[in-house]
Amino acid sequence: MNTVLVSAVALIDVDGRVLIAQRPEGKSMAGLWEFPGGKIEPGETPESALIRELHEELGIDTWKSCLAPLTFASHSYDDFHLLMPLFACRKWEGTPISKENQDLKWVKPTTLKDYPMPAADLPLIPILRDWL
Repeated sequence: MNTVLVSAVALIDVDGRVLIAQRPEGKSMAGLWEFPGGKIEPGETPESALIRELHEELGIDTWKSCLAPLTFASHSYDDFHLLMPLFACRKWEGTPISKENQDLKWVKPTTLKDYPMPAADLPLIPILRDWL
């Protein structure tokens, strides 16, 4: 079984809300909500992948020094195993906008459980809720 490396981030605004994005139609797990991020390309660190993905997907810029490792997900799906470090980020430049047709929502950590998420993301919810 292939292991897929994905980097994700909990963007946290001044009100303590977390940004989640809804997977668009046509993608696997369409309609589910997830933390922004994406696949780590060969030669990339998890941090550099996140910086690239945040710029491509949301039009914002951040820096390695602003990405704090928080936890990780390790989950076996039917056809691959996902390994996903989750970083916390409170500082970036620009306003997050959807550049890939995904809906975006700022939500309180206590309401994350109300949004359908991929199985790999579910164990991250109580960690974020307790940490924030």
